[in-house]
Amino acid sequence: MSLAKLQLKKNEEKRIKSGHLWVYSNEVDTNATPLKSFSVGQQVLIESAQGKPLGVGYINPNNLLCARLVNRDYKRGLDKSLFVHRFKIAQSLRERVFDKPFYRLVYGESDGLPGLIVDRFANHLVVQITTAGMEALKTDIIEALIKVCKPESILLRNDSNARKAESLSNVIEQAHGVTPDSLQIEENDTQFVIHPHTGQKTGWFYDHRVSRQQIAKYAKGQRVLDVFSYIGAFGIQMAKHGASELWSIDISAKALDELDQNAALNGIQDITTCVEGDAYTAMTELKQQGEKFDVVIVDPPAFIKKKKDHKAGLNAYRKVNEAAIRLLNRDGILLSASCSMHLKSNELQGCIRGAGRHLDKTVQIIEQCHQGQDHPIHPAIDETRYIKGFISRVLSA
Repeated sequence: MSLAKLQLKKNEEKRIKSGHLWVYSNEVDTNATPLKSFSVGQQVLIESAQGKPLGVGYINPNNLLCARLVNRDYKRGLDKSLFVHRFKIAQSLRERVFDKPFYRLVYGESDGLPGLIVDRFANHLVVQITTAGMEALKTDIIEALIKVCKPESILLRNDSNARKAESLSNVIEQAHGVTPDSLQIEENDTQFVIHPHTGQKTGWFYDHRVSRQQIAKYAKGQRVLDVFSYIGAFGIQMAKHGASELWSIDISAKALDELDQNAALNGIQDITTCVEGDAYTAMTELKQQGEKFDVVIVDPPAFIKKKKDHKAGLNAYRKVNEAAIRLLNRDGILLSASCSMHLKSNELQGCIRGAGRHLDKTVQIIEQCHQGQDHPIHPAIDETRYIKGFISRVLSA
């Protein structure tokens, strides 16, 4: 195997040696290996300044994050056999943890496959490719998935914003078989119908599976409000665990229609109320109407998508948590979560504390929430640890 070499500057191999997988363009010795000599998505042999091989990866010479390491065995390129091996390793973890085939099968860097996401919905796979390097290997990826999983269908949901940074076009395409417009899945003994072609991301968010188990313990006989409900992943599981009422807020009428269908599927439509609108405005109106709840769940989309959004995002997290606390009955339970990679756990905790103090409430954090086992954290890459949350008891001061 003969690959073009990407040589790093002196001492810039330390992060790779510590376990990280990313190379930035300012770490490359561009005198020895000019970036303009590489093509987008090309496989490269990454070397230290002394010429010592560090592993094989792929490159996008136009980006600040220009290369990603995929295989530390520098004598092997990236091909179908590597994907088969990695998919089998990834699947073995999920099969140890979950008794049914509903999970994230591949979680990018954490499964040694940067730029690749695969969600499994029983016999159907939905794939997201976010980098040019993985796009160049698309055929190998599909063939390896067919060999390992033997799925009925594979759908490529290559329409994420991440592709823009790699100058990749957005496209949804059928790679194998025929993926139905809707699929029935199961999470925590609760049934859901999802829409893989048109839903957000791959049609479902497996990352909060454990958080949904945690908060469900507080549901029995309680009046529950699920804010940013999407199609009801949190709320419907609360209702299945004995909530007396479920109210759900989402800005998308389509999502709420699908939530209604999922409520009917689980036999809890009679206790379900949907409120369409902006979350903060809807919560404010519920407060004005005198509504109160025993449990409120606040799991917004990422308010901090880029570092420059940090200050405004912190303010948004505090604002929605304050609105949620205003709606809680005495001795209520709040689940506050975030999927913002750029928000630290202690910052979210600070938002909850600040919201409570502003309303003269005492907050007790009783549980912490983390992403599920099918979203393993790469210990060298903080960006893989993106889900954080707290279950809090809110008392009068």
